[in-house]
Amino acid sequence: MDLVERVRHRLASVDQSHVLNFYPRLTPDQQRALLAQADSMDLEALPGLVREYVLKKPGFAMPSRLEPVKYYPHDPRSRVRAWDCEAARNAGEGLIRSGKVAAFVVAGGQGSRLGFEGPKGCFPAGAVTRKSLFQIFAEGILGVQDRAGGGVVLPWYIMTSPLNHEATASFFESHKFFGLRRDQVMFFQQGVMPSLDIRTGKVLMASAHEVATNPDGHGGSIRALHVSGALADMAQRGVEHLSYFQVDNPLVRVIDPVFLGLHSSAPDSSGEMSSKMVAKAEPDEKVGVFCLSDGRTEVMEYSDMPKDLQGARNADGRLTYNAGNIAVHALSRAFVERLATDERFSLPCHRAEKKIPCVDPVTGAAIAPTENNGVKLEKFIFDALGLCRQSLVYETDRVEEFAPIKNATGVDSVESSRTLQTLRAARWLEAAGVQVPRRADGSPDCVLEISPRTAQTPEDLRDATLPHIERGGHVAI
Repeated sequence: MDLVERVRHRLASVDQSHVLNFYPRLTPDQQRALLAQADSMDLEALPGLVREYVLKKPGFAMPSRLEPVKYYPHDPRSRVRAWDCEAARNAGEGLIRSGKVAAFVVAGGQGSRLGFEGPKGCFPAGAVTRKSLFQIFAEGILGVQDRAGGGVVLPWYIMTSPLNHEATASFFESHKFFGLRRDQVMFFQQGVMPSLDIRTGKVLMASAHEVATNPDGHGGSIRALHVSGALADMAQRGVEHLSYFQVDNPLVRVIDPVFLGLHSSAPDSSGEMSSKMVAKAEPDEKVGVFCLSDGRTEVMEYSDMPKDLQGARNADGRLTYNAGNIAVHALSRAFVERLATDERFSLPCHRAEKKIPCVDPVTGAAIAPTENNGVKLEKFIFDALGLCRQSLVYETDRVEEFAPIKNATGVDSVESSRTLQTLRAARWLEAAGVQVPRRADGSPDCVLEISPRTAQTPEDLRDATLPHIERGGHVAI
């Protein structure tokens, strides 16, 4: 059976034959592209997806037992829960020195919301230097390698998308991989899913020769790690744990020994998947919240949590459900392999109704919808938490590790991220004895940036040669 007949047969078996309605009138190049696209899709899964997520809307069901998650507080001497930070650090550093850790960034997005044309990881995010996000992360890896010594080389897996894959790889080439070895960086593309007609579940066509698709979400990274060969590469290198983060946060600890040590060795962790959190800034902050749902750690999206629970407070005035998800996780390679290869552990899809430009499947006429005409399905990485035997949550400080760049202005913007970068740098420098000029309101009267290769923690600055900082100065260290 040749490719045309095979694709026709697969489409017909799932009632999606219209995908090839215009095939006879396409150019040879367009025919090849459409056949390759259709043949690469998991068509056999479509009937179930249509039945579960298009023809009906999955409803949210409150767990029968919902409790605040029990997390490791940022201060290991906390009266709430004391724990041995040095033991965790030693365990994590041991993993790093033995080559059992890799970094993994989800970087499939574009910078269009920031007014930036190109992959989001190429965005100039440094508060002073305007270094790209990718360069900041690369310096984070180099900093960990410097401190580990012994020629440690930490692999870095970068998940791109069909939209930005080539541009991302070219950016690294043009910048000589920011000092990293080329063979320690692996790029691979996330998957896509067909966009579906909201009434019928039929696959929408972007044009006569192209299926309308959407990225399959950060949860799609599980499958992408497997099909790309990244998991096999990790196994060959001896990597046992992945440090997962998303591309928009210049303050992220790319590889954090303390977090990895807790993840891998804490008595209440299975070592399968662990997460970082920050205390929510306010009840209605738009972040998911880590909870115990029927005894298992899960993330409840802010849109699903009832208002009375969002605003509930403990006797000390703190929010009861305060564990905000910042999309930083540690995952064992064995756990990812199980999720990727065993259907019993597949992640659920999430439905989003959208206006999706398409063409009429009979006439080929362009359709510019004025109301939601399609359903996009995606998977979320945090849904894997519910499949762990035991999952650990570790609190970090917002100023220390969370300054995302999601918007051009306002909350989680370029400006707010640069402000937080300066606040953290000022905190670290003052701890090292440097006088930082401040305004009347206490905010730093300067702009500061510390490379993660220079320092990963305040303690790393103790023996460094540090500058004098003038009022209104711009200083990068």
